[in-house]
Amino acid sequence: MRIAIAHNNNGETLKVVSHLKSRLQAKDAVVFDDKYPDIVITVGGDGTLINAFHRYERQVNSVRFIGIHTGHLGFYTDWQGNEVDKMVDALFLRQPETAAYPLLEVELITEAGGKRHFLALNESAVKRVTHTLEANVYIDDQLFENFRGDGLCVSTPTGSTAYNKSIGGAVIHPRLKALQMAEIASINNRVFRTLSAPIVIAPDQQITLVPNADHFVMTVDGNRIDVRNARKINYRISDQAILFDRFGHTRFWSRVQNAFIGGKDDAL
Repeated sequence: MRIAIAHNNNGETLKVVSHLKSRLQAKDAVVFDDKYPDIVITVGGDGTLINAFHRYERQVNSVRFIGIHTGHLGFYTDWQGNEVDKMVDALFLRQPETAAYPLLEVELITEAGGKRHFLALNESAVKRVTHTLEANVYIDDQLFENFRGDGLCVSTPTGSTAYNKSIGGAVIHPRLKALQMAEIASINNRVFRTLSAPIVIAPDQQITLVPNADHFVMTVDGNRIDVRNARKINYRISDQAILFDRFGHTRFWSRVQNAFIGGKDDAL
């Protein structure tokens, strides 16, 4: 079993990483391999896992992820730092099972016909820095609306609890292969009219943005890309998916409740 460990560098994380390595080294079947791992174990928070995903995104179909949580909030991290022994034992006591969650494929096409492709675990947003963004929004090949405002955000179901939620988007269960587009401070008057509500599209459809600007900013999981002379941006559900180790995978709605509501979790 080839294992890679990705982590942040805070004190609590480094203690957990040290203990994790010692437990794994005691297993004869483990080989530490940062280049071609079977399993990527992340120690930290959601940001650590997202960074690890992008490091191994070209191998995403052959790698499964396990997250150990040492911070304040984690949607992708199933285990607590004090559960390392339990996690390692579980890893070797049963056959591997995975939970597959959708990814967002982003295709940026320039005026010259060049293409760039990106994968997002959470979301991709389009904004302008000093002016409002104006863009035609298409669902498949049909013009849906002419948008004007601060920007637009297209998110995956797993990303629906991140930036998407903060701008008024809906929280979507990650087993649904759907994309969501949410508006960022849209302008609505007699000239510019938008739906003024998040939209969720089917897995076989795509969203296309045609910006009426020669310069804007696009983010992919928070990474900023300065874009010039873009003809359009296509968003669709990727044929690839991220694979999480299923053992210990906490119920999604319990995570949402614990993160945003809190209080006692009373089961029916």
